[in-house]
Amino acid sequence: MSLKRIIPYGRQEITEEDIKAVAETLRSDYLTQGPKVAEFEEKLASYCGAKFAVAFSNGTAALHGAYYAAGLRKGDSFITSPMTFAATANAGLYLGASPVFCDIEPDTGNIDSDRIPALINKSVKLIAPVHYSGMPADMAEIRAIADERKLMVIEDACHALGAVYKGERIGNCAYSDMAVFSFHPVKHVATGEGGAVLTNNKNLRDTLLIFRSHGITRDNLINEPHGGWYHEMQELGYNYRMTDIQCALGISQLSRAESSLGKRRLMAAKYDAVFSDVKGVKTPPHREGRQNAYHLYPLRMEHGRKEVYDLLREKGVHAQVHYLPVYMHPYYRANGFENFTLPEAEKFYKSELSIPMFPSLTDEEQDYVTESVREALKCVLG
Repeated sequence: MSLKRIIPYGRQEITEEDIKAVAETLRSDYLTQGPKVAEFEEKLASYCGAKFAVAFSNGTAALHGAYYAAGLRKGDSFITSPMTFAATANAGLYLGASPVFCDIEPDTGNIDSDRIPALINKSVKLIAPVHYSGMPADMAEIRAIADERKLMVIEDACHALGAVYKGERIGNCAYSDMAVFSFHPVKHVATGEGGAVLTNNKNLRDTLLIFRSHGITRDNLINEPHGGWYHEMQELGYNYRMTDIQCALGISQLSRAESSLGKRRLMAAKYDAVFSDVKGVKTPPHREGRQNAYHLYPLRMEHGRKEVYDLLREKGVHAQVHYLPVYMHPYYRANGFENFTLPEAEKFYKSELSIPMFPSLTDEEQDYVTESVREALKCVLG
């Protein structure tokens, strides 16, 4: 085929309906702190099956809020996966807590629940599993471990909107205290920037609401109100609010979340079939009782990952690598992780390559991607 555009590993899909929804909000009385925020929260909570959703300005802010609401503070620690974007760990550092990185399952890239108990000590307050690439982690086992040790569980579900675990959507918090989503343009629902925390606990919801808005509230006042204008700053919060403009886009995008998810799963099935018999390559695994949301389609290569990456770039296919283990970043190396190593995470990183996966990828473009990958592999592996 003649390539008409660069093919990235992921991108947003914006329709005329999305544009109309945003334009209507721009013409309304509220650009922020208006009715679209609550509407988006209600529809997101309903879609996932949770009682409450609290919208944030981005996924990192949502993680920060969730950790804060869970009571994570200076001197505490939390267990998480190194196979994630740095924000999963960074959000705990913002509160003065320390990440404890647990090695991963060699095939899924998810945290290895069997390794978690050995990492728990008195300073550990919560477990933050990441649903890597959209494949749900072993939440029932993680919840059981947390309950035994009286720990909180916060799902980093930023890859996993629409994923299903044991018959229920990720985000319903059946096995966690909170679940965090991101609405960055490469995610399933795009709002430009944006995030949310879902929970079934009203007290956590109320803390999240205060935290995202400077620590200010008009409810449960400490002092006698001076009048209808009165509000109080009761905690040191942040300006992490999401705008009505973003939420209008999110509502429109959420209305076709299932159809977009269906497209991703069809693409994944096609990739599975094409690469199942290709020497030196492993496709993403499947797990009984779990339905992958396919934020990513991570191939695993025995050899030549960099060479394949470079050859694909020459062909206009912009694959990506997810991720450098968090503790290998220079900041973490300089702050307590200088000689730290996790064998499975590092093996995974050295072999992983995410190829294009997004709903607006055409059949013709996907064919071009698969042909380009096969040709690159043939050049590299022979």
